[in-house]
Amino acid sequence: MEGLKFRKAQAADSEFVFSAKKAAFREYVEQIWGWDEVYQKELHNRRFASQDLRIIQFNGTDVGFLSTSTTPDTLNVDQIYILPEYQGRGFGAACMRGIIDDANQEQKSVTLQVLRINTRATAFYERLGFTIVDETSTHFQMKRGPK
Repeated sequence: MEGLKFRKAQAADSEFVFSAKKAAFREYVEQIWGWDEVYQKELHNRRFASQDLRIIQFNGTDVGFLSTSTTPDTLNVDQIYILPEYQGRGFGAACMRGIIDDANQEQKSVTLQVLRINTRATAFYERLGFTIVDETSTHFQMKRGPK
């Protein structure tokens, strides 16, 4: 997708990352556990410090963020959030296609987990070729093999 770029998150991006996750994800967390702002901020701070976060930009505007991690056999999508006002415009699909292409080049599977109640996200990942390989009471674990 032309105009889509990624940049490594800097300390100054922490508030944007937290705000983007909250905007895109809060409704689902509220339905399952309730939203505890203090806990969510602590979780955010731990993840922000430990994960390789990249800011997703479109024509210079920050529209979301993502983080991935790897094992010898998999590329795991740890987090991907697109601001609600930019959802449905192909940004998430373009990001995921890039992740899938990277994994395919390394002959790795792509794995992720999604909240069971987030049927929109589950359908999105299924359209990209992911299948449910395991589940918990709250999440589906999904996988897409290398091509």
